[in-house]
Amino acid sequence: MQALIDVILPVFLVIGAGYGAVYMGWFSDASVDGLMSFTQHFAIPCLLFRAIWTLDPGPDFDPNVLFSFYTGSATCFAVGLMGARYIFNRDWEDAVAIGFCGLFTNSVLTGLPITERAYGVDALQANYVIVAMHSPFCYGLGITAMELARARGTPARHVPGKIIRAMFRNALVIGIMLGAFANLSNIYVPSTVTDALDMMVRAALPTALFGMGGVLFRYRPQGDGRVIAFIVVISLLLHPAIVWMMGSATQLSTPAFRSAVLTAAMGPGINAYVFANMYGRAMRVAASSVLLATALSVLSVAVWLMLLP
Repeated sequence: MQALIDVILPVFLVIGAGYGAVYMGWFSDASVDGLMSFTQHFAIPCLLFRAIWTLDPGPDFDPNVLFSFYTGSATCFAVGLMGARYIFNRDWEDAVAIGFCGLFTNSVLTGLPITERAYGVDALQANYVIVAMHSPFCYGLGITAMELARARGTPARHVPGKIIRAMFRNALVIGIMLGAFANLSNIYVPSTVTDALDMMVRAALPTALFGMGGVLFRYRPQGDGRVIAFIVVISLLLHPAIVWMMGSATQLSTPAFRSAVLTAAMGPGINAYVFANMYGRAMRVAASSVLLATALSVLSVAVWLMLLP
Protein backbone atom coordinates (compact mmCIF):
# COMPACT_ATOMS: atom_id res chain seq x y z
CA MET A 1 0.00 0.00 0.00
CA GLN A 2 2.79 2.42 0.87
CA ALA A 3 4.40 1.76 -2.53
CA LEU A 4 1.14 2.68 -4.27
CA ILE A 5 0.84 5.85 -2.24
CA ASP A 6 4.46 6.77 -3.05
CA VAL A 7 3.70 6.42 -6.77
CA ILE A 8 0.33 8.20 -6.82
CA LEU A 9 0.92 11.01 -4.29
CA PRO A 10 3.33 12.99 -6.53
CA VAL A 11 0.64 13.01 -9.23
CA PHE A 12 -1.82 14.63 -6.81
CA LEU A 13 0.78 17.11 -5.60
CA VAL A 14 1.35 18.40 -9.15
CA ILE A 15 -2.40 18.53 -9.86
CA GLY A 16 -2.93 20.27 -6.51
CA ALA A 17 -0.21 22.81 -7.34
CA GLY A 18 -2.07 23.73 -10.54
CA TYR A 19 -5.38 23.95 -8.70
CA GLY A 20 -3.87 26.09 -5.95
CA ALA A 21 -2.11 28.41 -8.39
CA VAL A 22 -5.40 29.19 -10.17
CA TYR A 23 -7.35 29.41 -6.90
CA MET A 24 -4.86 31.95 -5.51
CA GLY A 25 -4.94 33.98 -8.70
CA TRP A 26 -1.29 33.30 -9.50
CA PHE A 27 -2.16 31.52 -12.75
CA SER A 28 -4.90 32.79 -15.06
CA ASP A 29 -7.44 30.83 -17.07
CA ALA A 30 -5.69 32.01 -20.23
CA SER A 31 -2.41 30.60 -18.90
CA VAL A 32 -4.09 27.25 -18.21
CA ASP A 33 -5.40 27.20 -21.79
CA GLY A 34 -1.92 28.03 -23.11
CA LEU A 35 -0.33 25.31 -21.00
CA MET A 36 -2.81 22.68 -22.19
CA SER A 37 -2.29 23.84 -25.77
CA PHE A 38 1.47 23.33 -25.36
CA THR A 39 1.02 19.80 -24.01
CA GLN A 40 -1.61 18.84 -26.57
CA HIS A 41 0.09 20.23 -29.68
CA PHE A 42 3.78 19.89 -28.86
CA ALA A 43 4.93 18.01 -25.74
CA ILE A 44 2.63 14.97 -25.86
CA PRO A 45 3.10 14.48 -29.65
CA CYS A 46 6.86 14.40 -28.94
CA LEU A 47 6.26 11.79 -26.23
CA LEU A 48 4.19 9.66 -28.64
CA PHE A 49 6.81 10.01 -31.38
CA ARG A 50 9.55 8.88 -28.99
CA ALA A 51 7.54 5.87 -27.75
CA ILE A 52 6.73 4.57 -31.25
CA TRP A 53 10.17 5.35 -32.67
CA THR A 54 11.94 3.26 -30.01
CA LEU A 55 9.41 0.39 -29.93
CA ASP A 56 11.10 -3.03 -29.96
CA PRO A 57 8.71 -5.85 -28.95
CA GLY A 58 11.57 -8.35 -28.64
CA PRO A 59 11.77 -12.00 -29.71
CA ASP A 60 9.48 -13.24 -26.90
CA PHE A 61 6.58 -10.95 -27.81
CA ASP A 62 3.17 -12.61 -27.47
CA PRO A 63 0.47 -10.84 -29.54
CA ASN A 64 -2.18 -12.18 -27.17
CA VAL A 65 -1.13 -9.58 -24.60
CA LEU A 66 -2.31 -6.87 -27.01
CA PHE A 67 -5.41 -8.86 -27.96
CA SER A 68 -6.38 -9.31 -24.31
CA PHE A 69 -5.68 -5.73 -23.24
CA TYR A 70 -7.26 -3.95 -26.20
CA THR A 71 -10.33 -6.18 -26.27
CA GLY A 72 -10.90 -4.83 -22.77
CA SER A 73 -10.17 -1.26 -23.87
CA ALA A 74 -12.55 -1.38 -26.84
CA THR A 75 -15.30 -3.00 -24.76
CA CYS A 76 -15.00 -0.34 -22.06
CA PHE A 77 -15.10 2.39 -24.71
CA ALA A 78 -18.33 0.93 -26.10
CA VAL A 79 -19.87 0.56 -22.62
CA GLY A 80 -18.89 4.12 -21.69
CA LEU A 81 -20.16 5.51 -24.98
CA MET A 82 -23.52 3.75 -24.86
CA GLY A 83 -23.98 4.33 -21.14
CA ALA A 84 -23.33 8.05 -21.53
CA ARG A 85 -25.78 8.24 -24.41
CA TYR A 86 -28.64 6.04 -23.24
CA ILE A 87 -28.34 6.06 -19.42
CA PHE A 88 -27.20 9.64 -18.85
CA ASN A 89 -28.73 11.19 -22.00
CA ARG A 90 -25.57 12.97 -23.12
CA ASP A 91 -25.27 13.98 -26.77
CA TRP A 92 -23.11 11.83 -29.04
CA GLU A 93 -20.05 14.07 -28.91
CA ASP A 94 -20.07 14.09 -25.10
CA ALA A 95 -20.68 10.34 -25.12
CA VAL A 96 -17.55 9.72 -27.21
CA ALA A 97 -15.44 11.84 -24.84
CA ILE A 98 -16.87 9.94 -21.85
CA GLY A 99 -16.26 6.61 -23.58
CA PHE A 100 -12.65 7.68 -24.16
CA CYS A 101 -12.21 7.94 -20.37
CA GLY A 102 -12.89 4.20 -20.15
CA LEU A 103 -10.62 3.53 -23.11
CA PHE A 104 -7.38 5.31 -22.16
CA THR A 105 -5.75 3.99 -18.97
CA ASN A 106 -2.85 5.60 -17.11
CA SER A 107 -0.37 3.09 -18.48
CA VAL A 108 2.75 5.24 -18.01
CA LEU A 109 2.45 7.46 -14.96
CA THR A 110 1.09 4.76 -12.63
CA GLY A 111 1.10 1.52 -14.67
CA LEU A 112 4.87 1.29 -15.17
CA PRO A 113 6.02 2.19 -11.64
CA ILE A 114 3.40 0.03 -9.90
CA THR A 115 4.30 -3.02 -12.01
CA GLU A 116 7.98 -2.40 -11.37
CA ARG A 117 7.43 -2.03 -7.61
CA ALA A 118 5.36 -5.21 -7.51
CA TYR A 119 7.35 -7.53 -9.79
CA GLY A 120 10.67 -5.88 -10.63
CA VAL A 121 12.20 -4.22 -13.70
CA ASP A 122 12.33 -7.50 -15.65
CA ALA A 123 8.51 -7.67 -15.56
CA LEU A 124 8.02 -4.55 -17.69
CA GLN A 125 8.48 -5.99 -21.20
CA ALA A 126 4.75 -6.51 -21.78
CA ASN A 127 4.04 -3.07 -20.28
CA TYR A 128 6.28 -1.42 -22.86
CA VAL A 129 4.49 -3.19 -25.71
CA ILE A 130 1.10 -2.10 -24.37
CA VAL A 131 2.32 1.47 -23.86
CA ALA A 132 3.75 1.70 -27.38
CA MET A 133 0.44 0.69 -28.96
CA HIS A 134 -1.75 2.56 -26.48
CA SER A 135 -1.94 5.97 -28.13
CA PRO A 136 -2.22 4.75 -31.75
CA PHE A 137 -5.09 2.43 -30.86
CA CYS A 138 -6.94 4.75 -28.48
CA TYR A 139 -6.60 7.96 -30.48
CA GLY A 140 -7.36 6.15 -33.72
CA LEU A 141 -10.59 4.74 -32.27
CA GLY A 142 -11.52 7.91 -30.35
CA ILE A 143 -10.94 10.36 -33.20
CA THR A 144 -12.78 8.13 -35.69
CA ALA A 145 -15.78 7.85 -33.36
CA MET A 146 -15.81 11.60 -32.63
CA GLU A 147 -15.61 12.56 -36.28
CA LEU A 148 -18.43 10.13 -37.08
CA ALA A 149 -20.50 11.75 -34.32
CA ARG A 150 -19.74 15.23 -35.63
CA ALA A 151 -20.53 14.20 -39.21
CA ARG A 152 -24.20 13.43 -38.53
CA GLY A 153 -26.25 14.72 -41.42
CA THR A 154 -23.24 14.71 -43.75
CA PRO A 155 -23.66 12.56 -46.89
CA ALA A 156 -22.07 9.15 -46.31
CA ARG A 157 -19.62 9.57 -49.20
CA HIS A 158 -18.07 12.60 -47.47
CA VAL A 159 -17.57 10.97 -44.06
CA PRO A 160 -14.35 9.01 -44.79
CA GLY A 161 -12.71 12.16 -46.12
CA LYS A 162 -13.69 14.14 -43.02
CA ILE A 163 -12.23 11.46 -40.75
CA ILE A 164 -8.97 11.26 -42.71
CA ARG A 165 -8.57 15.05 -42.76
CA ALA A 166 -9.20 15.21 -39.02
CA MET A 167 -6.65 12.46 -38.37
CA PHE A 168 -3.94 14.11 -40.48
CA ARG A 169 -4.52 17.53 -38.90
CA ASN A 170 -4.21 16.15 -35.37
CA ALA A 171 -0.79 16.75 -33.77
CA LEU A 172 -1.07 13.59 -31.65
CA VAL A 173 -1.73 11.38 -34.67
CA ILE A 174 1.05 13.10 -36.62
CA GLY A 175 3.47 12.32 -33.78
CA ILE A 176 2.40 8.66 -33.85
CA MET A 177 2.75 8.39 -37.63
CA LEU A 178 6.16 10.06 -37.71
CA GLY A 179 7.31 7.73 -34.93
CA ALA A 180 6.14 4.69 -36.90
CA PHE A 181 7.95 5.94 -40.00
CA ALA A 182 11.17 6.53 -38.05
CA ASN A 183 10.93 3.07 -36.49
CA LEU A 184 10.27 1.20 -39.73
CA SER A 185 12.86 3.13 -41.77
CA ASN A 186 15.48 2.89 -38.99
CA ILE A 187 16.62 6.43 -39.73
CA TYR A 188 19.55 7.98 -37.88
CA VAL A 189 18.75 10.97 -35.68
CA PRO A 190 21.64 13.07 -34.28
CA SER A 191 22.06 12.96 -30.52
CA THR A 192 21.47 16.72 -30.26
CA VAL A 193 18.02 16.22 -31.78
CA THR A 194 17.18 13.32 -29.49
CA ASP A 195 18.37 15.32 -26.47
CA ALA A 196 16.06 18.18 -27.44
CA LEU A 197 13.24 15.69 -28.02
CA ASP A 198 13.80 14.16 -24.59
CA MET A 199 13.55 17.60 -23.00
CA MET A 200 10.12 18.03 -24.56
CA VAL A 201 9.10 14.52 -23.49
CA ARG A 202 10.09 15.18 -19.88
CA ALA A 203 7.91 18.30 -19.90
CA ALA A 204 4.80 16.54 -21.24
CA LEU A 205 3.28 14.84 -18.22
CA PRO A 206 4.13 17.38 -15.48
CA THR A 207 2.75 20.29 -17.49
CA ALA A 208 -0.37 18.33 -18.43
CA LEU A 209 -0.99 17.45 -14.77
CA PHE A 210 -0.38 21.02 -13.58
CA GLY A 211 -2.70 22.33 -16.28
CA MET A 212 -5.35 19.77 -15.34
CA GLY A 213 -5.25 21.13 -11.77
CA GLY A 214 -6.22 24.52 -13.16
CA VAL A 215 -8.95 22.88 -15.23
CA LEU A 216 -10.38 21.18 -12.12
CA PHE A 217 -10.78 24.57 -10.47
CA ARG A 218 -12.65 25.83 -13.51
CA TYR A 219 -14.84 22.75 -14.05
CA ARG A 220 -16.04 21.57 -10.65
CA PRO A 221 -17.92 18.24 -10.88
CA GLN A 222 -21.35 19.72 -10.11
CA GLY A 223 -24.17 17.49 -11.36
CA ASP A 224 -21.83 14.95 -12.98
CA GLY A 225 -21.27 12.64 -9.99
CA ARG A 226 -23.17 9.68 -11.45
CA VAL A 227 -21.33 9.86 -14.77
CA ILE A 228 -17.97 10.12 -13.01
CA ALA A 229 -18.82 7.13 -10.80
CA PHE A 230 -19.81 5.20 -13.94
CA ILE A 231 -16.40 5.88 -15.50
CA VAL A 232 -14.59 4.89 -12.29
CA VAL A 233 -16.36 1.49 -12.24
CA ILE A 234 -15.53 0.89 -15.91
CA SER A 235 -11.88 1.85 -15.45
CA LEU A 236 -11.04 0.17 -12.16
CA LEU A 237 -13.26 -2.93 -12.30
CA LEU A 238 -14.63 -3.78 -15.74
CA HIS A 239 -11.45 -3.27 -17.78
CA PRO A 240 -9.12 -5.43 -15.64
CA ALA A 241 -11.85 -8.09 -15.28
CA ILE A 242 -12.16 -8.40 -19.07
CA VAL A 243 -8.38 -8.54 -19.48
CA TRP A 244 -8.22 -11.22 -16.77
CA MET A 245 -10.76 -13.37 -18.65
CA MET A 246 -9.12 -12.82 -22.05
CA GLY A 247 -5.61 -13.41 -20.69
CA SER A 248 -6.73 -16.66 -19.07
CA ALA A 249 -8.48 -17.79 -22.25
CA THR A 250 -5.40 -17.10 -24.41
CA GLN A 251 -3.04 -18.64 -21.81
CA LEU A 252 -0.79 -15.62 -21.41
CA SER A 253 2.45 -16.19 -19.56
CA THR A 254 2.33 -15.14 -15.91
CA PRO A 255 4.51 -12.00 -16.39
CA ALA A 256 2.48 -10.82 -19.41
CA PHE A 257 -0.79 -11.62 -17.60
CA ARG A 258 0.25 -9.56 -14.58
CA SER A 259 1.31 -6.60 -16.72
CA ALA A 260 -1.87 -6.61 -18.80
CA VAL A 261 -4.24 -6.84 -15.81
CA LEU A 262 -2.39 -4.24 -13.73
CA THR A 263 -2.19 -1.78 -16.63
CA ALA A 264 -5.92 -2.24 -17.24
CA ALA A 265 -6.59 -1.56 -13.53
CA MET A 266 -5.16 1.97 -13.64
CA GLY A 267 -7.54 4.93 -13.73
CA PRO A 268 -8.01 7.06 -16.86
CA GLY A 269 -4.77 8.72 -17.98
CA ILE A 270 -4.26 12.44 -18.48
CA ASN A 271 -4.87 11.85 -22.20
CA ALA A 272 -8.55 11.29 -21.37
CA TYR A 273 -8.73 14.97 -20.49
CA VAL A 274 -6.47 15.95 -23.41
CA PHE A 275 -8.93 14.26 -25.79
CA ALA A 276 -11.95 15.95 -24.16
CA ASN A 277 -10.19 19.31 -24.27
CA MET A 278 -9.23 18.79 -27.90
CA TYR A 279 -12.92 18.68 -28.86
CA GLY A 280 -14.28 20.88 -26.06
CA ARG A 281 -16.54 18.08 -24.84
CA ALA A 282 -17.20 16.65 -21.34
CA MET A 283 -14.05 18.34 -20.01
CA ARG A 284 -15.34 18.56 -16.43
CA VAL A 285 -16.28 14.87 -16.44
CA ALA A 286 -12.92 13.83 -17.90
CA ALA A 287 -10.81 15.92 -15.51
CA SER A 288 -12.74 14.80 -12.42
CA SER A 289 -12.72 11.15 -13.53
CA VAL A 290 -8.93 11.18 -13.89
CA LEU A 291 -8.58 12.63 -10.40
CA LEU A 292 -11.08 10.40 -8.58
CA ALA A 293 -10.16 7.15 -10.34
CA THR A 294 -6.46 7.76 -9.68
CA ALA A 295 -7.21 8.26 -5.98
CA LEU A 296 -9.39 5.15 -5.71
CA SER A 297 -6.88 3.05 -7.66
CA VAL A 298 -4.82 2.95 -4.44
CA LEU A 299 -7.47 0.57 -3.09
CA SER A 300 -8.49 -1.25 -6.28
CA VAL A 301 -4.93 -1.99 -7.41
CA ALA A 302 -4.14 -3.42 -3.97
CA VAL A 303 -7.03 -5.87 -4.46
CA TRP A 304 -5.89 -6.87 -7.97
CA LEU A 305 -2.36 -7.41 -6.68
CA MET A 306 -3.70 -9.82 -4.05
CA LEU A 307 -5.66 -11.73 -6.71
CA LEU A 308 -2.89 -11.98 -9.30
CA PRO A 309 -0.72 -15.12 -9.41
